[in-house]
Amino acid sequence: MLDIQRVVVVGAGTMGHGIAQVAARAGLRVWLCDTTQLAVNTGLDRIAANLEAGVARGKLTAAERTATLTRLHGEPDLQAAAAQADLLIEAVPENAELKRRIFALAAEVAPETAIFATNTSSIPLRTLASALPRPGQLVGLHFFNPVHIQPLLEVVRADVTSPETLERALAFARHIGKDPIVVRDVAGFASSRLGLALGLEAIRMLEEGVADAEAIDQAMVLGYRHPMGPLALTDLIGLDVRLAIAETLAREIDPRRFAPPQLLRDMVAAGKLGKKTGEGFYRYDP
Repeated sequence: MLDIQRVVVVGAGTMGHGIAQVAARAGLRVWLCDTTQLAVNTGLDRIAANLEAGVARGKLTAAERTATLTRLHGEPDLQAAAAQADLLIEAVPENAELKRRIFALAAEVAPETAIFATNTSSIPLRTLASALPRPGQLVGLHFFNPVHIQPLLEVVRADVTSPETLERALAFARHIGKDPIVVRDVAGFASSRLGLALGLEAIRMLEEGVADAEAIDQAMVLGYRHPMGPLALTDLIGLDVRLAIAETLAREIDPRRFAPPQLLRDMVAAGKLGKKTGEGFYRYDP
């Protein structure tokens, strides 16, 4: 039997609300935490909308939707939420100091057996472990967007991660219906490193005028059977997120291979972050 029954998700944004949804859908009690009640409510509303759409498409019943919602709790107080946790997953922006601060505050009140997981897509876990009194209970759980649809879950094992923590994390991943892969704690892990390399090269090709965005994406969709082109995927992930990952990998691995193109920097500076702002490499309806 799974020994994780109470999950706290810190960050109610794009990734956080999705993680909370799949955990609650799998029968676990979930606390969704963010800095304000408004942010928490917005995350809960997005979950409710996703579930309603699932009912309309016949993916779940109305009774299953209602049961999932009853297992969700909104909580703007981090420590009040963390005190409940068998597993705490942070899904906040790619800022190592912010993640360390969250872990340190949560660890003051969390049960001694609680696992601390980070949804980072690029930051090495070794830079976060010092925030915890029991670093062996740290693991990476890198989900993919949209969380309620994508089956992959990248489970990152740091040098300090205990075998017990890894096994509990894998059991949780399978319980919520994900297909986990285990990777070593190297910046960018496996998926982000490979995906970023393709995405950055696509941006450079656009910058150099090799082809327009649609043609570059179609080359990968039609020629390599990718479900989505690298520029459309960057819009979905968020250009700011891609930039943060590139800067991390440039610093940690190779400053030449992972140097962010100037076009990416310019678009982020202009607020063109992709689908979430209505404009990136493509334009989107509000």
